[in-house]
Parts: sequence; structure tokens; C-alpha cells
Amino acid sequence: MQSVLSGMRPTGKLHLGHLEGVLKSYVDMQDKYNCYFMVADWHALTTDYEKPGQIPENTIEMFKDWLSAGLNPEKAVMFVQSAVKEHAELFLLLSLITPVPWLERNPTYKEQRQELTTKDLSTFGFLGYPVLQAGDILLYMAAKVPIGEDQRPHLELTREIARRFNNYYGELFPEPQEILTQYPKLPGLDGRKMSKSYNNAIYISDDAETVNKKAGQMFTDPAKVRKNDPGHPENCVVCAFHKIYNAAECGIVEAECRSGARGCVDCKKAVAVKINERLQPIRDRRAEIDKNPEKIKGMIEDGNKRARVTAEATMKEVRKRMNLG
Repeated sequence: MQSVLSGMRPTGKLHLGHLEGVLKSYVDMQDKYNCYFMVADWHALTTDYEKPGQIPENTIEMFKDWLSAGLNPEKAVMFVQSAVKEHAELFLLLSLITPVPWLERNPTYKEQRQELTTKDLSTFGFLGYPVLQAGDILLYMAAKVPIGEDQRPHLELTREIARRFNNYYGELFPEPQEILTQYPKLPGLDGRKMSKSYNNAIYISDDAETVNKKAGQMFTDPAKVRKNDPGHPENCVVCAFHKIYNAAECGIVEAECRSGARGCVDCKKAVAVKINERLQPIRDRRAEIDKNPEKIKGMIEDGNKRARVTAEATMKEVRKRMNLG
């Protein structure tokens, strides 16, 4: 069975965008591949190194979100990056053979340097994080990596680094191929990208009352002032949620919106019902998880141990080929 590696940075609670895109694909992959799912806490420090205080708490919350969404620690290895020191060792060794121009041409590096102007990203760690990412993937001999279309340059860099290592030291690492994930176009409450930083997210840990309240805050078609005014569903955040959570009735919803037969308040209430139906099994699992917080810590440590076994086996071969140790 082929191996898969994927990671998420512990920067806050997971929201519906994560659930419908990332977590659904994780749950599906754990039955098809030998999966390693990583809390990428070192990656979080590449941009948030000044304030690392929330990482331990966010790590616990991420595991709870993963488990409540359906990930199974008996099917997948779920672990914390910094608990497996071999990630740092392979990062160091790969950085010694990675040309700096490969990193400087990384489109995400250029974009974030321009966009995140409030943060000092002129660090070696930020420039070199694609090498750490390559190490994460290659450490588990991952043949597949789930990514979005915009992450293809990152994975190509990993393949280039793997080829360079194999050329110098003999064939060892596979050249990982992408599993292109189809993320639903799920906006935030205000129509922008759903994000904690925008304060426009519905979190998978939100209770029903909170979901109802947030649904009532969703932006609607500005041209639909009164209930009977004809609306334009393509301009409405609520309709975007209906497409995901009420697909069977979405055609009716859009037709009634266009004809003025459906008001925005009723539409928001209806979509809140559907979102809560989607989240209720997740809430039920989370309630069981919260009854035994020590069990979470045990799951994390078990996952860390299982990841270390694979990582150490890889590094033993890497050191041998590089005449180290």
C-alpha cells in the first residue's frame, strides 16, 4: 500500500472550509493508503515564531477536530512534527544540497513576503521551509501527497530535491505525486475566504446556537432589499452554503430567490438547519472525546512513537548513504 503524508499547521480551530476540503479527503484516504497526518508545529513557527504560546493548546484542539471528523488512529498515524526529531535532521541534510535559487523562485515565498507585511519574514527558516516540507514528505517515503492546484510548485520542488539526493547518493526516495483535492468554494460569512483572521468562520466545534447566530450574519445579495425582491443567488453567501449543505434542494432555493418567493431570513434559517445536521455527528463524537482528555494525550504519544519508527528507519539509510554516523 502506498504511503501518504499531509500536515496542517496548528494556528487555530478548524472551520467548515477545512472540514469540507481537507478533513473529508483525509477520512477517505485513510482506507486507501498508509496515511501519516502531521500537526506541523515547526511550520507554524516559520511565520509565527514571535508568538508560539498557543501551539500546545491548538495541537490538542486539532487532534480533537480530526477525531471528531472521523479520522481513526488505528487506520492512520497521527503525530506531532516536533516530537519526531528526524524531521529536523533530514531538513538539515537536504538543505545542504538544495540550491538557494530553487527556494527564491518559490511563488508562495514571493507572495507572502508581499502580503504579510506586518511580519518579519526575512529569516532562513521562512526561506527554507520548502526544504523542511520536502523532508516531511520524504521521511515517510510518501508516494502521494494531497494538495490543491496552487501547491503544485511546492511538490515539484520536493521531487527536484529527491532527484538531486538520489543522483548523489543512489536511488532511495520516491518522487511523490499529487492527489489533487477538490476544495468546495465555501466563503466566509462576509464573502471573503473563510479564515480565523477575518473573524468570518463557522468552526466545526461550534454548537447549534452559535451556528444559527452566525448564519444570521451571512452576507446576502445587496440588491434584494425586501423579501419579495428578485434576488441573484450567484451574489449570495447563503446560496453558496446551500450548494454544499442542501444540494438536493438548491435548485428550488435558487429559483425561489430569483422569483422573490423566498426571503433572506428564511433562507438563512434553512441553511443553518442543514449545517447543524452536518455537524451534529461531529459534535456527538467530540462530546465523547472531551470526557477523557488524557486519552487524547495517549493517542498523540502513540502516534508519535509510530511515526518515529518509520522516520528512524529512513534516517538510518540516509546516514548510511551519506557516510555519516
